[in-house]
Amino acid sequence: MRTIGLIGAISIGIGGMVGGGIFAVLGEAVSLAHGATAVAFAIAGIVALLTAYSYAKLSVAYQSEGGTVTFIDKAFGDNVLSGSINLMLWLSYLVTISLYATAFASYGETFFSHKTTLLHHGLITFAIVLPAVINLVSASFVGKSETIIVILKVSILILVIVAGASYVDPARMSPEHWGTPFSIVTAGMIIFVAYEGFELIANAAEDIKHPKKNLPRAFYASVTIVVSLYILISIITVGSVSEKALMQAKDYALAIAAQPSLGHTGFVLVASAALLSTFSAINATIYGNARLGYIIAKYGKLPRTLMDEGKHSGVPFKGVLYTTVLSLILANTIDLTQIAIIGSAGFLLIFTLVNISAYRLGATIGANNFVTVLSSIFSFAALSTLLLHTYTSNPFAIMIFMGFIIISVFFELFYGRYVRGQIFNREYLLKHYSNDKEQEEE
Repeated sequence: MRTIGLIGAISIGIGGMVGGGIFAVLGEAVSLAHGATAVAFAIAGIVALLTAYSYAKLSVAYQSEGGTVTFIDKAFGDNVLSGSINLMLWLSYLVTISLYATAFASYGETFFSHKTTLLHHGLITFAIVLPAVINLVSASFVGKSETIIVILKVSILILVIVAGASYVDPARMSPEHWGTPFSIVTAGMIIFVAYEGFELIANAAEDIKHPKKNLPRAFYASVTIVVSLYILISIITVGSVSEKALMQAKDYALAIAAQPSLGHTGFVLVASAALLSTFSAINATIYGNARLGYIIAKYGKLPRTLMDEGKHSGVPFKGVLYTTVLSLILANTIDLTQIAIIGSAGFLLIFTLVNISAYRLGATIGANNFVTVLSSIFSFAALSTLLLHTYTSNPFAIMIFMGFIIISVFFELFYGRYVRGQIFNREYLLKHYSNDKEQEEE
């Protein structure tokens, strides 16, 4: 029975995007784009909106909880590429958990007078371990309140926009204060991870009422609303706070943006919203990634141990465990800038393949070839720009990203050929052996 209406579907998309990314990466965008931060968010928003077109068409045609996994499999078949991308998607969600946890720590530290390395890593660990425990005990605990959390954090962002509008100095955003064209585009690509999340609508396609009408509306509405929200937040931030102050508070820039209009109360309000938002996003992503691992394992692309469910929670226990441990390692060993780069690169790669999938399946899903080609070019160009910049400015992030790709490909080559094939062959033989025995007894 379909239970999710249009408003609910839009909420899924907005909740997925405004999960924690904007709280984490706003300072990163300012450091590169400077006065053109709003332009950087707009450029990233265009890529997101074009990709939303592909998701809308694919979701209507293939309504499955597999979402992205299903689309790539339908377009490319069961091969090394599709298998590798499935694992790459799972790894990319680990990066988003790390990003949210790092943002949680950055905002959490503002409530302490003395900042130490131990405090920072302690907050990161707390932000990942507690949601993991909640998932294992009762995954619905935070999930039931997700709509309230979405309304609360969006309301606070709107409050910052409305209160800060009169404090904006347009001169701060004049072209002489902009970064170079390349750095502006790069800024948009680094913070692209803030738009990750609208694809979750596809995973709920089976539960959405009137899918042919509501799925496209949900994708376009949620992305458009969030793009507008981010651009306005960027204008308030850059227009009302000096860049020097923003760079000093780079990891919690959004809280600083609330100070000119709302004072210390505004700072505390935004910081508190960031803690709540990132915490709920971590909880939802741990659950989502565990379910994603379950789905991919069910398709035979990952070890079936990821299908083991807890007796009471119904959540894949080992999926939560692996997600938690790997996220802890990433979040405690990589800095915020590198996490944002790796996360954005991962999703730009996956979205590029989804756009190509929409093109390959264009005749089946009724997609406009011009739009899907354009979306494929834009997403690939965005990925290329990000990697080119990162190669010269942060080569370690490139190494980690390439490491993810290599791990995904080699895992698929090894597991697909030597493990999955043997399992399926054994199951095939057992099934036919059983059928033969039944026929003999008859």
